[in-house]
Amino acid sequence: MALIVQKYGGTSVGSTERIKSVASRVARFHRQGHQVVVVVSAMSGETNRLIALAREVSPHPDPRELDVMVSTGEQVSIALLAMALMELGVGARSYTGAQVRILTDSAHTKARILSIDEDRIRRDLGQGNVVVVAGFQGVDEAGNITTLGRGGSDTTGVALAAALSADECQIYTDVDGVYTTDPRIVPEARRLRTITFEEMLEMASLGSKVLQIRSVEFAGKYKVRLRVLSSFEEGGEGTLITFEDDENMEQAIISGIAFNLDEAKITVEDVPDRPGIAYQILGPIGDANIDVDMIIQNVGHDGLTDFSCTVHRNDFGKAMKILREQVAPHIGARNVSGDDKIAKVSVVGVGMRSHVGIASKMFRTLAEEGINIQMISTSEIKISVVIEEKYMELAVRVLHQAFDLERAPG
Repeated sequence: MALIVQKYGGTSVGSTERIKSVASRVARFHRQGHQVVVVVSAMSGETNRLIALAREVSPHPDPRELDVMVSTGEQVSIALLAMALMELGVGARSYTGAQVRILTDSAHTKARILSIDEDRIRRDLGQGNVVVVAGFQGVDEAGNITTLGRGGSDTTGVALAAALSADECQIYTDVDGVYTTDPRIVPEARRLRTITFEEMLEMASLGSKVLQIRSVEFAGKYKVRLRVLSSFEEGGEGTLITFEDDENMEQAIISGIAFNLDEAKITVEDVPDRPGIAYQILGPIGDANIDVDMIIQNVGHDGLTDFSCTVHRNDFGKAMKILREQVAPHIGARNVSGDDKIAKVSVVGVGMRSHVGIASKMFRTLAEEGINIQMISTSEIKISVVIEEKYMELAVRVLHQAFDLERAPG
């Protein structure tokens, strides 16, 4: 039988009834002879409640103390799930990240996993127990509790699966798999039976909320088989995230249409067209810890050029201030303009490597709807465009239809 790591998010354990339901599911796997390790998040809304409490005491809580506080949410979940399993006659032991010894660096609130001591888990599994581990947390060399940042429970699950050489890591969430696009926008969107790690990584980075991007990176690095399943449905096969050369992969040219409404566009106008100008513009942005996504430097004219980039909307005001007050006067730019009403829409698929004409089809489809493209970015398996935010849903719908994504590949 298999060694399976299952991860359940906050909505899956959002009440004692939901926890009992998860326990019943885990118990079934255990009774089939599988060894099961379960990673759980805090109950839905609990982490936000704890953070709000901290901010009532201090507007800027000390990161170490904040980690001590928010890590208690998962401690409640693991104990309740272990109790629920015992009520079903299944042996269970719960552990915090520190008890397992999930060793991390000391970057409080956004720590990264360095190593995992799996001996205690293997011993409990060998004794026939289900092991329940707190997601989202670990401990540094000094014994301080650390947390992995938002979505960190996914990363905990994948990291444990890698350390234990698990046969599969199952991520249970409130959706039943990865879809060709958001079904709320395109009702005909289709659940994918399989998707490659590369495609899932692109989808996650482009705004798909199904999986946390760090967990996908971790799974790809350590070759962990990932499956996304619904914790609210029984018997579904979900979506398997696997490798391009695995057998029975769906042979689709395009796997999905992703979109992101979290970005804003900034243009530095009439910049001197000389070597090093990109660094002079982006250096101060990077020094302010602002991530830049898409970048375009236009063709020079009369010794001048326009330089455009996108940043997260949360950083838009800060980036505009830096460029207007520090950069533009220094380099002699005429103006700095911005637009926080944009959307990024992308087509993603490993099949693009061996098929030509994807970009032209995408651009023609948007042009036929009168949708103007402001910026373009490409990679081997992705084409992204920036458009006006008001056209986002239309763009997603027409592209989904243009690439026949409602139909399974033949």
